[in-house]
Amino acid sequence: MKATPLSPEEIEESLRGLPGWALADDSLEKTFEFGSFREAMSFMVRVAFEVEGMNHHPEWTNVYNRVRVRLNTHDAGGRVTAKDVELAGRIQRISWVG
Repeated sequence: MKATPLSPEEIEESLRGLPGWALADDSLEKTFEFGSFREAMSFMVRVAFEVEGMNHHPEWTNVYNRVRVRLNTHDAGGRVTAKDVELAGRIQRISWVG
């Protein structure tokens, strides 16, 4: 079943509850900065369990202590859906750096 993209208004409303997240190029995006590479990697491992449980995988990169996360839904034409908002919220709750 094809996912339904959120409207700009729905995305804006969702972002109010996601500190530091922004809409960029049809994706929810945030960069997390940790105290060390080890902290960044432990964050990614913990997030991986949520991601796998939801079967909704982010585009993310790691450079030393920074993890950049981008979320959109391929089944919705690469746009933001409720599934992206849910995963961003789960990631936000896991993070200890903001």
